[in-house]
Amino acid sequence: MADKALATRQKMQIKIEPSQRFGKPRNPVAAVARLRAAGPHTKGATAQRQADKRALAKAKLMPDD
Repeated sequence: MADKALATRQKMQIKIEPSQRFGKPRNPVAAVARLRAAGPHTKGATAQRQADKRALAKAKLMPDD
């Protein structure tokens, strides 16, 4: 009889782990640029001013009796 374990659409596939991949990268320039990527930037003046305004609104200005 025919092998009924694998249907025609269910072909066996070999999975390769990311650590097993090797060979030429797609775009070597992009890999170098990715390594040089900058870190997080500081907030601008407007964003800082808005954050301070929100903090003031949240802060309790009058002490409880």
